[in-house]
Amino acid sequence: MGPLLDAIREHGIGGRQDLPIPFAFAVTGAAVVLVLSFVLLAVLWRDPRLGRDVAGRALPRRLAAALDAAPTRWLFRLVGLAVTGYVLLAALFGPDDALNPTAGAVYVLFWVGTVAFASALLGPVWRLVNPLRTVHLLACRALRRDPLRAAAPYPVVLGRWPAAGALLAFGWLELVAPDRATLPVLRTWFGLYVVVMLVGAAVFGSGWFDRADGFEVASSTLGRLSVLGRRRDGVLVLRSPLDGLAAMRPGPGDAAVVGVLLGTTAYDGLSNATGWVRLVQEGALSPLATQTLGLLAAVGLVTGLYAVAVAAAGRLGGDSRRELPAQFAHSVAPIALGYLVAHYWTLFAITGQQTLMQLSDPLGRGSDWLGLADRGISYAGITPTSVSTVQVSAVVLGHVLGVVLAHDRAVRLFPRRQALLGQLPLLALMVTYTVGGLLLLFAA
Repeated sequence: MGPLLDAIREHGIGGRQDLPIPFAFAVTGAAVVLVLSFVLLAVLWRDPRLGRDVAGRALPRRLAAALDAAPTRWLFRLVGLAVTGYVLLAALFGPDDALNPTAGAVYVLFWVGTVAFASALLGPVWRLVNPLRTVHLLACRALRRDPLRAAAPYPVVLGRWPAAGALLAFGWLELVAPDRATLPVLRTWFGLYVVVMLVGAAVFGSGWFDRADGFEVASSTLGRLSVLGRRRDGVLVLRSPLDGLAAMRPGPGDAAVVGVLLGTTAYDGLSNATGWVRLVQEGALSPLATQTLGLLAAVGLVTGLYAVAVAAAGRLGGDSRRELPAQFAHSVAPIALGYLVAHYWTLFAITGQQTLMQLSDPLGRGSDWLGLADRGISYAGITPTSVSTVQVSAVVLGHVLGVVLAHDRAVRLFPRRQALLGQLPLLALMVTYTVGGLLLLFAA
């Protein structure tokens, strides 16, 4: 499956030379934008404004009722089961070759297209279509058991740490695992994942998915950037993405989740750098060991820098609570999305089309079930300059939104006189993330 693996590792067609301005100017300008944003916020935004319980405009009652209706929810569940079953045809019975659509369906259409992009646009869509949640629900219905009922109480201290671990495991599969685009590897990884998720749901109830299913937690976190959301009183509203993130209830493991999302994407950029490729090929350790340690180091560095910055912010801002990292975790979500867009939007646009065409023939018998086999790939609007411009813009916009969210949370938590001082470590973190991210993005 060499050609498909190469396509999966292809994250864009732009480079430093394709930017409309010199790369050094782009990096410097990005840092200046963040500093100016901080100054303007300090002058104009002195009281907390985000995350109010009444934020957003309620949808018309009939539309909200239709979206929340049981038939609508079952339609989403059945779509999730049907699409999963269709991909399983290719995974279980299709040939293990470059034309099998399974790898593209997993890494491109599912991970990038659904969990990341569709969630950011429409909300936590994976929660609605998650086939594992539906299987658990159907099993509970058959046993006449409440799906929320737990055989054992879920340890509160764990929070979303299991989801962070699941996302890290998927990051290892996507970026490190040998032969990761082949069917035996994909079957084994997802087979184990299904077992862990369903056993956990049997023990802890359906709430297990909210805390341990990495894909569902990632979708829910990024889904708070959608203009369509749900207030704490259950009302569906149209709201600012900033309000959606600020209303996120902090808990254990939240910082780890966004740290893994950001750190794995950062490692993805590093893995294309010439120096890193040489180290993997010529280093003293095996390529697998080097890449695994590199992935863990990238996630550890991103998360560690965040923890240090938040601790310093708390000390300067007069707040040393242990849960402070979770309080600011939402400010990293738009940064993670910005990197995901920068790294993967051309992959989604190009390889996503290729995967859809391959899905027309899931069994490799020359079929055209979806009528897409001969459609061809459209490259409309995808040029080196446009790609590079979108990449830089996505990274910078994500960090600007992060600065706004961090500022609003700081003025809410810290005493007024110390709030501005307490934000300085967070500003330094954002600038570091921006410069480092752009360097990694254009490292190849």
